[in-house]
Amino acid sequence: MTEIILINLTGRDRPGITRDLSAILARHGVRILDIGQAVIHDTLTLGILIGLTAESVSQPVVKDVLFKAHEWDLQARFTPIAPDEYERWVAAHGQPRHIMTLIGRDLRADHLEGLGAIATRHRLNIDNITRLSGRVSVAHPDPELRACIELSLRGTPDDASALRRELLDLAQSLEVDIAFQVDDVYRRNRRLIAFDMDSTLIQTEVIDELAEAAGVGTEVAAITAAAMNGELDFTQSLRRRVALLEGLDAKVLEEIAARLPITPGAERLIRTLRSLDYRTAILSGGFTFFGEVLRRRLGIDFMHANELEIENGRLTGRVRGEIVDGARKAALLRTLAEQSGLRLEQTIAVGDGANDLPMLDAAGLGIAFHAKPRVRASAEQAISTLGLDGILYLIGMSDREVQQA
Repeated sequence: MTEIILINLTGRDRPGITRDLSAILARHGVRILDIGQAVIHDTLTLGILIGLTAESVSQPVVKDVLFKAHEWDLQARFTPIAPDEYERWVAAHGQPRHIMTLIGRDLRADHLEGLGAIATRHRLNIDNITRLSGRVSVAHPDPELRACIELSLRGTPDDASALRRELLDLAQSLEVDIAFQVDDVYRRNRRLIAFDMDSTLIQTEVIDELAEAAGVGTEVAAITAAAMNGELDFTQSLRRRVALLEGLDAKVLEEIAARLPITPGAERLIRTLRSLDYRTAILSGGFTFFGEVLRRRLGIDFMHANELEIENGRLTGRVRGEIVDGARKAALLRTLAEQSGLRLEQTIAVGDGANDLPMLDAAGLGIAFHAKPRVRASAEQAISTLGLDGILYLIGMSDREVQQA
């Protein structure tokens, strides 16, 4: 009969501990059933679950490990595990797993308290916690500090809708972002990301700037706000707004394009994803003139938007061709995924307005970015505390990995 013992070693880390421990266990013919190790501020926590057969007796193993632990100046603890308890643990291996990601400007104890309380209420067990953000200097505070931890959870939420509402309320009260995803093969295997343009890739609504130049800023801004909040049909609202631009000199488009404010983190995000062989796309209810400028500047692969009609150097107040509205964005995402040989589960969509929701719903990972309240409440995931490169945390990338990409 196999005897099962959990060995825990804690103390100051140094090279060679795992090697020497393994050598002791190998000498006694021990079978390793599980192992885990973490180092925080040069302090090691090592756990190793071993199985001993009739040929490998526990007493000599424990004696040799204790002797070596004393030499290493480590604390050692040995916990016998009952066979039926071990088998229950093995049987739990097939349970569904989820990833909870907390993103903000700092990490506080009440953040962890809130996440832990919600996980417990919904019968989820935290198996592992990993810091994805870089180390924090106390002596030299960083005004652009970011903090991100990733919790690996085992189990199935008893009420997924209630869980999501609780996480959204907690995120708003603590001014952080909290994502909750199924931990499956697609989470770190996305390969296509599609962005809305206005107020997502760029920090402005271009049509509002065009309207200011045409002297109809107030009228257009009111229609834009209503459309983004889902109060107006997007296609009708777009045609109404563009009609107000009739007669505007087309040279104004070049002037606005030259000063487009790129959203913080956009260039870092796209550069990193392209190094990982992602395809990138702009799927916008804005205008092709500006989308093409961004496509070239950022190295975007695909771009679909609405084309302003220009005659004799001036806007006619009309749009050419089929309007890129919410339904069209979702359809384009599906087409691009199919053309790239990808499943929809391998896609990411990012947007801020109500017309982005169909695209966010269709994608494997839909992210409301600094979105309007209705959109943030409807989307599966949201980022409101960091720039666009915060998306890298949602696909499990650490700051260290990004630096190496």
